[in-house]
Amino acid sequence: MTVARTWAVALTGLRGDLVEVEADVSSQTPEFAIIGLADKALGEAGRRVRNACANRGLDLPKRRITVNLSPASLPKRGSGFDVAIAVAALATSVRMDATSVAQTVHIGELGLDGRLRPVAGVLPAVVAARAAGLRRVVVPAANAAEAALVEGVEARAATCLADVVRWHGGSSDAPDLTAVALPEAPEPSDAALDLADVVGQREAVDALVVAAAGGHHILMSGPPGAGKTMLARRLPGILPPLDDEAALSVASVRSLAGESVTRLSRTPPFENPHHGATAAALIGGGSGIIRPGAIARASEGVLFLDEGGEFPASVLDALRQPLENGVIQVHRSGVTATYPARFQLVVATNPCPCGQYGVPGGRCECAPQAIRRYTRRLSGPLLDRIDIDLRLQRVSSARRDDAALAMTSTQARAVVAEARARAARRWNETPWRRNADVPGTWLRGPAAPGGDVLAPLDSALRRGALTLRGYDRLLRVAWTVADIAGHDRLDRADIGRALYLRRGANAA
Repeated sequence: MTVARTWAVALTGLRGDLVEVEADVSSQTPEFAIIGLADKALGEAGRRVRNACANRGLDLPKRRITVNLSPASLPKRGSGFDVAIAVAALATSVRMDATSVAQTVHIGELGLDGRLRPVAGVLPAVVAARAAGLRRVVVPAANAAEAALVEGVEARAATCLADVVRWHGGSSDAPDLTAVALPEAPEPSDAALDLADVVGQREAVDALVVAAAGGHHILMSGPPGAGKTMLARRLPGILPPLDDEAALSVASVRSLAGESVTRLSRTPPFENPHHGATAAALIGGGSGIIRPGAIARASEGVLFLDEGGEFPASVLDALRQPLENGVIQVHRSGVTATYPARFQLVVATNPCPCGQYGVPGGRCECAPQAIRRYTRRLSGPLLDRIDIDLRLQRVSSARRDDAALAMTSTQARAVVAEARARAARRWNETPWRRNADVPGTWLRGPAAPGGDVLAPLDSALRRGALTLRGYDRLLRVAWTVADIAGHDRLDRADIGRALYLRRGANAA
């Protein structure tokens, strides 16, 4: 036949669009042309395909081969289309099962020797193929474990192009080759740090449990050595394990970032970007393929900004939109990539550049102007999106009896699980399950408590001490406090505890 068709996947963020790859042979000047809005890496596929086919004994016709990537208006980027282009081109002259070729998605890059090289984003590409109704996918052998994570799809792992041709009914005498392997990478550990290691900060630990139970954002301010980083690193260990959908989303983002994915981890991710990170490193980007940033990689887990006062204000303000919407959109010329951003934000900061301002027994040597400039890095709109504000002091005692009273992560997980189960039962008739996700219109409407329970919040709102956003966030924290306490209704004590946590009361 002179025209053959197969399928590939174009990724834009986590969204995958099916691309029909058509190959046509005509009696004109020999040429290999790729049309359909391909980028430079994809435009070079013709040379890779010709050499790969020749080195596997699969000669292409010495005529004009035109490959069309449809829909033509959709931008296509990267080398992951190589295998689909090669199969479509070969199917115009090599005897293969046209139905098999047309019902298979091909993903992978070709080496000049014909071997299939691994590419980033195989997992979301296979998910997109399944969503489009295709149930057979060919991937490089190095990506086999990743593709196998998607249920309901037959993922065939190929070492070289000759393997793919044989699967489609073609013949090839090419000898076997060694599969291209992924670079060695450390396997992510599911081991969690224990809260019992945190001594002398029981109130801060209790506040961390409230944050975990409701999915709330938290700011910790205090001198160096107060335990801010220890607390933040132990938050993922007390969060509930990820469900199937969340684990697949986390793995898909890791795949797009170029990391090796061999299994679905149930531990919430933990991202800790350096304070020298740019806004692009936080929100994602790049020329050509838009890679996920720290915000997307932290989705379903924790984004920890240590030394928050050292981050540029412009970088911190980039958090405002994803904190509000739960997604991050990265705009580039002609394309917009959308990534999930359902993370818990934890910010740790010193009270001043030297860290001694307001510390009992400490001696601050910072100029007043330097202190104001340091604290203003965290803008008012960003602080208004943070639910819990902790002020920590250095631990004054590390006695053995203090350690014996410490809460373990196992105990904290049990408290968090029970509180989340209570919240899920309360919001059972709504689309929400966590208190942090419930909109303010619902909290102040159908779920509003009766009597004068909200009087302290109403008074603070009238005085201008609270914005309406802060009012709603306090209500969410109050409901989480009630869930931990086992209350079916909000009372004044729950509101008071939420105000205590919001106003940055001393946790020493």
